[in-house]
Amino acid sequence: MSDQLQRTPFFEQHLEYGAKMVPFAGFEMPIQYEGIKAEHHAVRTAAGLFDVSHMGEFFVSGSQALSFLQKITVNDVSKLAIGKAQYSCMCYENGGIVDDLIVYRLGEEEYLLVVNGANITKDWEWVQKNNTEGAQLTNASDDYALLALQGPASPAILAELTDVALEEIPFYGFKMGTVAGWPAIISATGYTGEKGFELYINAKECPVTEVFEKLLAAGTSHGLKLCGLGARDTLRLEKGYALYGNDITAETHPLEARLGWITKLDKGFFIGSEKLAEIKAKGVDRKLTGFTIDEARAIPRKDYRLFDEDAHEVGYVTSGGMSITLEKGIGMAYVDVGAIEKNKNLVIQIRNKEVPIQLCTPPFV
Repeated sequence: MSDQLQRTPFFEQHLEYGAKMVPFAGFEMPIQYEGIKAEHHAVRTAAGLFDVSHMGEFFVSGSQALSFLQKITVNDVSKLAIGKAQYSCMCYENGGIVDDLIVYRLGEEEYLLVVNGANITKDWEWVQKNNTEGAQLTNASDDYALLALQGPASPAILAELTDVALEEIPFYGFKMGTVAGWPAIISATGYTGEKGFELYINAKECPVTEVFEKLLAAGTSHGLKLCGLGARDTLRLEKGYALYGNDITAETHPLEARLGWITKLDKGFFIGSEKLAEIKAKGVDRKLTGFTIDEARAIPRKDYRLFDEDAHEVGYVTSGGMSITLEKGIGMAYVDVGAIEKNKNLVIQIRNKEVPIQLCTPPFV
């Protein structure tokens, strides 16, 4: 592997526990340990532990923090209470998506932005460039480790290592506390659709590998498995969660990407708001929608084409694969609005064969 690839603080643990490592977002990351299917089932039925330390963390503070975030994100940050998190995205002036992210309100004038690992450099340049308000910005991406403990057994496992009342943390809420005796942000968020937590720990100040090992030990009796990026992708696809670079990009906008619910055009100006208001008034030409395939062993992949009954191309796949839970092909695709409304005899071209699909609205499970 290239010497240029970065490593998370848990790299040695990944090797020790037999992970298959791959390049991802500029890092050497585990794609799987025991196997994607076993890891996927563990998260759906018990628990899984993911290293997602490749993600980026930007702290935003000061008296101008709120006005800056209102301008740079599409959701309404003024509605965010201390101790709560908000899913959002940043857009270019033309409405295209810079990145999707989570905004945490840590204090009266202190926020945390969590961005995608592959976009850290681009996002950091974007927020700096647009910080005309003079908010205080700190890129702490290299300082923080991030572990995701996901699955129905997650609360029982984490309760063995913290005094925080986990049952009091609502979905998309968080508390500051300790895990295995070390300070952490304990957030009831995740990318799997299961109950779980994301643990932000300063790796420069805490022995994060010790926390990793104690989580593993606590999870032994609960069926916890180490999980890689492969299971993370199959789990998020079953829930219809967007992946930047696939389902959302600079060439897509939130109104067509099923993100209208986070796009608060009534909050006042934000970057991209004028173009998005124009698009909303006119109506979108295509929408990101889900689909399933009943034919056995027919697996959809990114960029496969969709056609209507008249053999006209009406869409393309952005994410696809075999649903481990449903045991059939599922995917998400941008499809022409007319074809969605008609929703009749649509097919996907897999190699040289046309296979019928059924449109649906995610989640799939």
